[in-house]
Amino acid sequence: MTLNSSRTTPDTVPAAAGVDDDPRRYAHLSTIRLEDPDAVARAAKARRRHPGLKYGRQNFIVAADHPARGALAVGNDPVAMADRRQLLDRLQIALANPDVDGVLASPDIMDDLLLLGALDGKLVFGSMNRGGLTGLVNEFDDRFTGHTAAALKALGADGGKMLTRICLGDPDTVSLLEATARAIDSLAERKLIAMVEPFLSAWHNGRVRNDLSTDAVIKSVAIAEGLGSTSAYTWMKLPVVAEMERVMAATTMPTVLLGGDPEGTQDEVFASWEAALALPGVQGLTVGRTLLYPKDGDVAGAVATAASLLHHTASAHTAEVSE
Repeated sequence: MTLNSSRTTPDTVPAAAGVDDDPRRYAHLSTIRLEDPDAVARAAKARRRHPGLKYGRQNFIVAADHPARGALAVGNDPVAMADRRQLLDRLQIALANPDVDGVLASPDIMDDLLLLGALDGKLVFGSMNRGGLTGLVNEFDDRFTGHTAAALKALGADGGKMLTRICLGDPDTVSLLEATARAIDSLAERKLIAMVEPFLSAWHNGRVRNDLSTDAVIKSVAIAEGLGSTSAYTWMKLPVVAEMERVMAATTMPTVLLGGDPEGTQDEVFASWEAALALPGVQGLTVGRTLLYPKDGDVAGAVATAASLLHHTASAHTAEVSE
């Protein structure tokens, strides 16, 4: 993909990607929201649902809930995700790939994608707790300010995701764990997936840092998978770290891998995903910034490469064809 020659960073999806760069290209969304807000609910009701999850077929979900927590940075660019039009451009490129199974998004982005008709046949996961704003003085008080289980059921969604940062030195952690348990129960009552993203975290020089050591990730899994009165609908959403074999030995729950803010080269990131995707229990990828804002600007290429890493077994394919 060739970048716009007037820019030095891949901030804009170029016209070569098949996206119009007219600044008014999403003005109709504002018009609909003003004149016909019920259109969101109608679009959700009319949406064709994903055919269903199958063992042996890993899923590919694009994450786009970072802005709602004030997390706009990608790499060295502190406002990479600030332009909603560019974000929607990139999301539509990703979702146009038939190997992308769905999206994880905050309510505002989800509603835009529904109005754009971009979620037909896709898995839909809503982001539930976005109150722990990046840099907030009580960031661990990560309140549930996004999707509710009832709203997700009404939208025809497949589940909800919750960030669960566990800080043993911060008293807000206990209330977050309690709220997470309630959300898991609320989702399970409606037969919706609870995608739990746990970390052991701590304050470091005024910022929250996640401990990505193998032992810390394993401990976070042990805590998170015990939340709620049932784990029947609970999934884990975990970072790819060293000794992922040990991490995956810590749970029997379906697990999707997260990307996080990309570090290292793109080839190194993809290689780490490929190795982790081969492990038992890994159900696929739920990745956002790494693919939506690749260093070379080629969103379609990054998405296609990630999709090529997924495992789709012959038995799963045969079962799908026979239905």
